[in-house]
Amino acid sequence: MTRIAIPASIEAAPAAARPALEQVKSQLGSVPNLFRLVANSPVALEGWLGLSGALGKGQLPAATRERIALALAEFNGCGYCLSAHTYVASHVAGLSAQEISANRMGRSTDAKADAAVAFALRVAETRGHVTDADVKTLRDAGYDDGQLIEIVQHVALNIWTNYMNEVAKTEIDFPLAEGVAA
Repeated sequence: MTRIAIPASIEAAPAAARPALEQVKSQLGSVPNLFRLVANSPVALEGWLGLSGALGKGQLPAATRERIALALAEFNGCGYCLSAHTYVASHVAGLSAQEISANRMGRSTDAKADAAVAFALRVAETRGHVTDADVKTLRDAGYDDGQLIEIVQHVALNIWTNYMNEVAKTEIDFPLAEGVAA
């Protein structure tokens, strides 16, 4: 059971959060539980959507962003994010089941994406205390300083959503990802 109340609808959310939730609905066709949960704090919802929107305009391809999200969800044991990003990775980013499985293990079948996913996981594992060799490996794969910064921001954003869902025990409203307990 969810520990934090999830508004049942956009209309039940705080008034200040409703325009953002309407925007989410227009983009996704629905408003997943996590968005309605975070709407309890309109400023937190605004911050999350702002950072997410800004990163969506960055240099990392959408598929690589999903790969990172899958690696972090698995690492942090977040069933909600794992289910949501498995769905998005498959149905929106067009990643194969083999690729999604590799991503969950912190890898990729694509050499360049592999470096980004492995680096993102190292950032999480070491809480940012990566080595010079970790940075060199990322750069050798063709990533520049701006992309490195974006990867770190994606790590932070995904850790936040992972932790938010685990604190709240958000009910999963996506198809359950393989290996996730209902």
